Amino acid sequence: MLKEETNNSTKDRKVLSIVGFGGLGKTTLANEVYRKIHGNFDCQAFVSVSQKPYIKNIIKDVISQVPCQDGSTKDTSDWDEKKSIAKLRELLQDKRYLVIVDDIWSTQAWNNIKCAFPYNNCSSRIITTTRIIDVAKSCCPGSDDRVYEMAALSDLHSKRLFLKRIFGSEDHCPDMLKESSNEILKKCGGLPLAIVSISSLLANRPAVKEEWEKIRRSIGSALENNQSLEGMSKILLLSYNDLPPNLKTCLLYLSVFPEDYVIDRERLVRRWIAEGFISEERGQSQQEVAERYFYELVNKSMVQPEDIGYDGKARACRVHDMMLEIIISKSNEHNFIIVIGGGQTSLANRQGFIRRLSIQHIDHELAHLLAQEDLSHVRSLTVTCSACIKHLPSLAKFEALRVLDFAGCEGLEKYDMKSIGKLFHLKYLNFPATRIPKLPSGIVLLRDLETLHFGATPVEELPTGFAQLTKLQHLIGGGWTIIPKKIGNMRNLREISGFSVTKSPADVVEDLGNLPGLEEIDIYLNGGESDEFRRHEEMLLSSLCKLGSCKLRSLRIRGNDGSLEFLGSWSPLPFTLQEFHMVGDYYFTKVPEWIAPALTSLSFLDINLAELTEEGLVTLGELPALLHLVLWFRKIPDDRVIVRGFPSLKQFTIYSNDASAYVTFVKGSMPKLKKLDFLINVSMAKTYGFYLGIEHLTCLKQATARLDNKGATPSERKAAEAVIRVEAGAHPNHPAVTICEEYQCSEEDSEDICGDEKKSKEDGGTDEN
Repeated sequence: MLKEETNNSTKDRKVLSIVGFGGLGKTTLANEVYRKIHGNFDCQAFVSVSQKPYIKNIIKDVISQVPCQDGSTKDTSDWDEKKSIAKLRELLQDKRYLVIVDDIWSTQAWNNIKCAFPYNNCSSRIITTTRIIDVAKSCCPGSDDRVYEMAALSDLHSKRLFLKRIFGSEDHCPDMLKESSNEILKKCGGLPLAIVSISSLLANRPAVKEEWEKIRRSIGSALENNQSLEGMSKILLLSYNDLPPNLKTCLLYLSVFPEDYVIDRERLVRRWIAEGFISEERGQSQQEVAERYFYELVNKSMVQPEDIGYDGKARACRVHDMMLEIIISKSNEHNFIIVIGGGQTSLANRQGFIRRLSIQHIDHELAHLLAQEDLSHVRSLTVTCSACIKHLPSLAKFEALRVLDFAGCEGLEKYDMKSIGKLFHLKYLNFPATRIPKLPSGIVLLRDLETLHFGATPVEELPTGFAQLTKLQHLIGGGWTIIPKKIGNMRNLREISGFSVTKSPADVVEDLGNLPGLEEIDIYLNGGESDEFRRHEEMLLSSLCKLGSCKLRSLRIRGNDGSLEFLGSWSPLPFTLQEFHMVGDYYFTKVPEWIAPALTSLSFLDINLAELTEEGLVTLGELPALLHLVLWFRKIPDDRVIVRGFPSLKQFTIYSNDASAYVTFVKGSMPKLKKLDFLINVSMAKTYGFYLGIEHLTCLKQATARLDNKGATPSERKAAEAVIRVEAGAHPNHPAVTICEEYQCSEEDSEDICGDEKKSKEDGGTDEN
């Protein structure tokens, strides 16, 4: 439907609205279509609307996903709705865009949003999802717009989904369970959410008929005769009730986040720990136990995984709105969390003290009611709405706080933070989006603080005495923050991120080596030729050498033009190192000798080289655990480069800003590779008949080939394209192929989409999905 051209002579914007009952898989379908076709568009975006939409934030979310050449959209904190809409229209005016607007609940919400998407004669496309047929129709008033009504899964597809989820294959169901499985599936009514929920529950039970019959009886009639919220809730409640108490607590805690919110894994597990939900178990640290709980909730389908990394692990999760309703209901029942402005609770209808408070929207009336409450027992305060800041009670009233989270809130500089030093129980403090110029001095009094995240704030220097926070484990700064003096005393630190080596005193940089528990370092290092800069390099190397026998797991170095050759004498090496990132234009002249085979645990490598050589690739190919390689180079190789080795690699990206290369793959190379993004120097490839060796990549599923046509004739370019398609077509997996020219995918060149966007060295992004 989306690929069809419009009936009229122009190439107008076209809307397709997916409508159906909750749990049918509308968002899943929209995402899958998006994945397949988004390479045909100049820009793409995905936004969720939800029942209580904040139009300004929704429009800003789209803006953040649309490229802007002049950088004028980097800071939108003071933009109102009108300015945001005008800017988005400007950005999209000359582009072919694809946007998913997910979970629309009213025609009014759509009317407020649609004006931001211009008719621009570029064959743009919008996909909307909704449960309400009238809303779907309002999205599609034009003759070329289409409404797609989702149906429940057929019996055959229901059975496939159910049995594959439990046994890994629809053919492996024991005969004694077939009758029970058919009866259970009838009660699921073909709804994927119900099927996945029940099958995930059964997958963790013994495969015996008595267990399955017990589940069947528990469901009752459920969704057998008609699709209803009550029936779906009964099935989801069954999965909830089956959870052990510790997982129930962790799941209920997710009700602090708004509907359709993408919940970062690290943020969540650190909050669980700060709340006291997590204890060490069988030699596992609190962090390890909390992460295990997170993945158990994912595996049991209680939450939906988001942002799947190179290692197959989810970096975030989302709660389906129907599951969220149950969680909120249970949370209210136990007075676990009070949500203000989420449309689910009111301050008047509750009993007992407020122990956890989530403010998602607040007006003068709600603020007045909140001011009358006793807030001295509140253990966590979560604010997810910038407009709420002006109505917040004083921090002095929250004397029992353990968690204070302002993630996503702008304008915090207008809120009085002077009382923060009185929050003696505080363990977790998060305000990454605000613009406060400096941290409140009272922070140094928070001796129990374990996590401090001030993200994108322009804070340059931390308060005097900051190193007294000796329980701090995670310190995430704003990018150019100076490393605090006496940091070596903070021996519980596991992560330091967003700090400038160049701006910090050299002796302070050296002091990083006195942190034996440091697992993650993310630092900024601006290149230079001065003696002072060389001194900083020496001190950083000294620190890294001291940490060689410790637990260092991830090292990310950001900066501008310069060489990292000073790391050539790094010894001893941290054998625990799993990730090494070079962000910016830093480079090695060649692959460092210490990388392989010493770093046996290295699974992610983002490396910049002055020149791509076959010898260098051979060295990298010896890394036994490497799963994802991102390789950037400066100089065009003199000849083709043959790829060998890489026994575990699953994703390979090779690119350059100004150069190109011709790589070929031999038999046995990269036997587990699934995603490939590579360059082809057409003139050089012509010498070898354009052969690539794609057939040797036996697990390949997606490939993007970026053609450098400099010096090549149009016929040579077409010949290169033809060979790529022939090789891919002959591959047993028939991998999806995108062919791009001069590093930009054009509509006529793109056959299918290859997955993820290219990473941007300039903005420090990495493609880990």
